[in-house]
Amino acid sequence: MNRIASIGVVGALIAALGATVAAALIEGERNTPNPNDPAANRHITLKLGHAMDQQHPVARGMVFFAERLAEISDGAVTVDIIPNGQLGSETELLEQVQHGALAMTKVSTSPLESFVPEMAVFGLPYLFRDEAHFWNVLEGPIGRELLLKGAQAGLRGLCYYDAGARSFYTANRPILKPDDLAGLKIRVQSSETSMGMVKALGGFPTPISFGELYSALQQKMVDGAENNPPSFRNTRHFEVCKHYSLDEHTRVPDLLIVNEKLWQQLPAQTQEWIQAAVDESVVYERRLWQEDTEAALAAVQEEGVTIHYPDKALFAAKSAGMLKQYEGTPVGDLVERIEKVKP
Repeated sequence: MNRIASIGVVGALIAALGATVAAALIEGERNTPNPNDPAANRHITLKLGHAMDQQHPVARGMVFFAERLAEISDGAVTVDIIPNGQLGSETELLEQVQHGALAMTKVSTSPLESFVPEMAVFGLPYLFRDEAHFWNVLEGPIGRELLLKGAQAGLRGLCYYDAGARSFYTANRPILKPDDLAGLKIRVQSSETSMGMVKALGGFPTPISFGELYSALQQKMVDGAENNPPSFRNTRHFEVCKHYSLDEHTRVPDLLIVNEKLWQQLPAQTQEWIQAAVDESVVYERRLWQEDTEAALAAVQEEGVTIHYPDKALFAAKSAGMLKQYEGTPVGDLVERIEKVKP
């Protein structure tokens, strides 16, 4: 458990927040009490749980967020980060935030689909033309709208962290064209969109817990999986899968989520501090991601992995029908708007 610090707000805040979110907070005394200002001497620790390894770029981005928040607020607002899935899977963490047992979490958009159906748009293959197009969407009106889509379910998005592009890696043969997926069991996240994507490309989607994937690959329960380069390296899946095909079928970001009721009851100044620290952490994490992606690809090649660069147009053509399935739905409307955004 990575204890970052204590958080300070006015002493009456705990009562104002109410029982439904009180479990997400820890009240205490500040490290440098001011006897002339009792309210300033109180602090609250916002608990942030996530399921990532602490060396992952996104995990390091959240540590940066917590450190900057402590600095910006002069110790008045800080965060206690509980990493490595100690509090559960991403779906379980979302439920804890939703019910007020946890203040914040980081999740991929894939498990978020169960709470915010519009997030399925990120699981659609080749919707984003390239990285520039992807970030123009996320940093524009569409991205801001999607961050707030979960507010009614008690889940407010604060930012997007870069999680790169997802590509296929396999044990016995490379994926150079869609037909190479025929007959292969490919592990996917527990998401209807992720499963639909693999089906559209000709493979057999197999939802398996991420923590169980290494042994599933070893025991040949699945033939491969799909993920970004840093995750492929950090999980050591390269020890089993020696072919990594950079088809980059989807760009699925990570979101930092906060309990909506808690957010609304925080003082305006506290909200400003948190958002400022979050925004800085996004810039920091995106730089880390680029560096880590390059390092990861180099590292796995040294371990005997062959990097393949298939023709993405073949995969985009094969899966184009999947986007049409959403015509006339809220996700389909988002697709139309995203396709009109300039790269």
